[in-house]
Amino acid sequence: MTHDNGSNNTPAEPRQPKIWLANVGANTAHPFFSPRFEDGTFELLPIPETPPEPGPHSVRFADVPAFNNAGHRPGETLGRWVPERFQEMATHYDPEFTTLTYGDNVERNARAAALRSVEPGDVLFFIVRLADWSDGAFTDRFGFYLAGFLEVESILSGVREEPTAAELDRYGANAHVRRGRNNPSEHWDAFWVFGGSGRSRRLSRGVPVDRALADRVFTRADGGRWRWNPDRSELQTIGSYTRSCRCVINTSDADGRERAALLWSAVETLNPGVRPV
Repeated sequence: MTHDNGSNNTPAEPRQPKIWLANVGANTAHPFFSPRFEDGTFELLPIPETPPEPGPHSVRFADVPAFNNAGHRPGETLGRWVPERFQEMATHYDPEFTTLTYGDNVERNARAAALRSVEPGDVLFFIVRLADWSDGAFTDRFGFYLAGFLEVESILSGVREEPTAAELDRYGANAHVRRGRNNPSEHWDAFWVFGGSGRSRRLSRGVPVDRALADRVFTRADGGRWRWNPDRSELQTIGSYTRSCRCVINTSDADGRERAALLWSAVETLNPGVRPV
């Protein structure tokens, strides 16, 4: 039997996806850099794992294939870009763009707490700090760049025990799952893992996140534009605003949809055809 709830049966408006930003990869706390080559391609170096000693499910820096061959030899791994002592260390390889996952300690880490509100259909962009590589050496030029995105398709939340076989098949390559399997007594610590659709991408060329883009696209948590303190560098300001994971564009209104279009235009200028349909 059906029941009339008094509505006019008008179909609900489809939910508009939100765009989120997560700061990932090596940063000023690490003794190595992610290189950006002269043609705009780059390598994304993950951070060392905690603990750094490899376990049976770990990935080492020397295990991770380089994404492209611009500026270095075919067949190389990310091990080229770290000091010798890091070669055999376990790496927190996250996000990973083979099975398209990203994990975070959403319930334990204040920096990631906002990700509790991510829903399927949302887009999670990754921002990274890159160092220019020119003529076979790093320069003193650094910048923030968009490195890729997940169009969120599924979410494994609050993991406190080994996932099921089906869940391991989908999420098992993620660094948080690997760490949990290495040390079950400590690292089934309620982390979340986001699974991306097949439309998710690791970008070929990094998209500069500079003041010009930020002023056109991003807002503060209260909706206002970013503030640029003359006593701080542009890089410091961008780093400050992107330290925590958060929603940067809500496309439920016209302003948000306009800013999203500007962001995707900047991405596709350097990476044609990557926008999810």
